[in-house]
Amino acid sequence: MKFRTLQDNLRKTLWRRIEGGDLTGIRLAEQTGFKQAHISNFLNRKRGLSLEGMDKVLSVQRLSVLDLLDPTEINKRASILPPADDEFNNVLLVDGTVAATEPLIMNMSVKEILKFKKSFLRKLRPEMEGHRDSWERFVLIKVDAREGMSMYPRLLPAATLLLDRHYNSLKPYRKGESNMYAVNKNGECTVKYVELGGNHLVLRPHNQAYPIEVLPLEEGKSASDYLVGRICYVGIET
Repeated sequence: MKFRTLQDNLRKTLWRRIEGGDLTGIRLAEQTGFKQAHISNFLNRKRGLSLEGMDKVLSVQRLSVLDLLDPTEINKRASILPPADDEFNNVLLVDGTVAATEPLIMNMSVKEILKFKKSFLRKLRPEMEGHRDSWERFVLIKVDAREGMSMYPRLLPAATLLLDRHYNSLKPYRKGESNMYAVNKNGECTVKYVELGGNHLVLRPHNQAYPIEVLPLEEGKSASDYLVGRICYVGIET
């Protein structure tokens, strides 16, 4: 992809955030240290950015070059997902850190490929907040002994979890039932019930023998930035 195309895609991303009320030209100028006129000229296609300038904008907006690429094209080149048959979709099993931080799964990160019925996956309702549409929706992780026992008996150690990464809202999936989430905690996945308390996420275990954790929200981030995805299927080995 040409550098000019990347800049055009960056403009589109910034305009989406501006139109959504998440950003202003003045704020972007303050974040980057650029003059407001410089930012305005870039947004209105009157000038481009240097490589260093573009890197600065990506950094302050917590974007990567992958966010500017066509996900379909990247998947063709980078994912090892083989074609699925008519009834099943292939879903990738990865480490928790990959699930928490990588919008698109690269072949080097895949530990296993499991099959799920397309009819089952189609029935799952997404609930996206922020910019998640470019993330590969379904991924699988395995929980370790501590994570599994903290949610016992809903989970067990080594359970395989299907994450819907397009469900990063605190809205209950079923009325009167608490969602179980994979949460990004220091770049890893922890699995808990989640509540918002002021500027903190309250992470509650199912097993009362384990402690409640409190995760402070970084400035400029919301709860949805920390929710990796809703747990929508649990597979337990017997």
